[in-house]
Formats: sequence, C-alpha cells, structure tokens
Amino acid sequence: MTPDIPDAHLLIVDDDDRIRTLLQKFLMRNGFLVSAARDAAQARRLLGGLEFDMIVLDVMMPGEDGISLTQDLREDIATPILLLTAKGETADRIRGLEAGADDYLAKPFEPKELLLRINAVLRRVPPAPEDTPLKMLQLGPIRYDVERGEMWQGEDLIRLTATESQLMRIFSANTGEALSRARLVEDLGRDKGQAQERAVDVQITRLRRKIETDPKQPRYLQTVRGAGYMLVAD
Repeated sequence: MTPDIPDAHLLIVDDDDRIRTLLQKFLMRNGFLVSAARDAAQARRLLGGLEFDMIVLDVMMPGEDGISLTQDLREDIATPILLLTAKGETADRIRGLEAGADDYLAKPFEPKELLLRINAVLRRVPPAPEDTPLKMLQLGPIRYDVERGEMWQGEDLIRLTATESQLMRIFSANTGEALSRARLVEDLGRDKGQAQERAVDVQITRLRRKIETDPKQPRYLQTVRGAGYMLVAD
C-alpha cells in the first residue's frame, strides 16, 4: 500500500525501542520516509529542523506525555497527529482529541491497521466541484476560502488541523444541509462505530471554538437534533 502523499515524511515518537524500530522499518517498507524520537524532547529537536507530513505519537511516555506535547504543538503547527493509546483508556483518547490530535489507535494494534489510519488521515477530501459558485463563506467575523481551504479572521490566518480542514471542506460543500455523525465519519475515511462518532463530536467542539463567538451557543456550526450537524453561513 503506497502512501497517499508520495514521499510522505512521518515522525514516530515512542519510548519503547522495540516498537519504535519495528514501526520505522514497517512504514519505510511501505513507502514512507520515517524519522524516530524516543521522547518529547527529542521530537521537539527534530521538529525544530525538519518538516513532517504526520506525527505518530505514543501517549504514555516518561517526562512530557503525548497529550501535553500535542496540545503544545497545536499552538504552532497544524501537522496531522495520530496518538497511540493504551487499550481501554477512553479518557486519554478524548483528551488527546481535545488537545488537537486527528485520530488515535489503541495498543496493541496490527501494523496494517496503523498503515490504513495513517493513509486515512493523510488523505484529503476531494475539493469542491468546479461548478460550485460559492468561493467564500462568511461566518460572522470569520471567512472561509472554499477553494484554498483557508480560514481567516481579518488579516490573521486561523490554523486548522488536518481533520478540521477536512470537516470544513465537507461542510462547505453541503452548507445548509444537516450531516449525520455517521456520514461525517464515512466522509472522513474513518472506521464506522460509536467511538469514531464520539471522536467527530470532539472535533466539532474544537472547530466551534475557532468559528463561533460563543461555542456553547453556536450560530454557524449548528446541532440539528436527531439529524447531525449543519453549517450555516451569513
């Protein structure tokens, strides 16, 4: 299975030498460029000098953990992040998504599943059809450039994570239409199931913080009871 982005460069961060080495070799055999770090400190050093297409990050590490690192990285970069979590630690997964991660995978996992998840996150929703007349969405003080996939407030570019960017492309192609959580999970290329639908809820909450004046009373990214979520522009 070749990467969705040719020569995509991944950063693997895990304190377990065996897992880190196995993942690095496996992903390189499947066409990725791979760098590896044993902890958050080493990851920061690599991120300071290189650009990556995605970060695969273990949650449980000595020193700074993966969730804290994710939250801090989101202040500066929008690089997709996939968290590796302990099986059954639902709270960690939700905290990770709230911190800005794009997806998570519970340990132990099959390497092929990790490969599928990585490609799903790297994959972008196809751009809106060329005959779509709407090029810019106005959401109060926020404007969203549909063609470029950029969100602005005045002269300031609002950073979107990979998943937030995908969601905005989906919503902007379906403004005024209620989209179910199951539909959003499918359009994002995720596995079906309640866990992924819950993950979408967390991503919607994060996106609202960037769009809405009052995220608790959304004006633009609305909840339609029994139907899902709907983007309404001015």
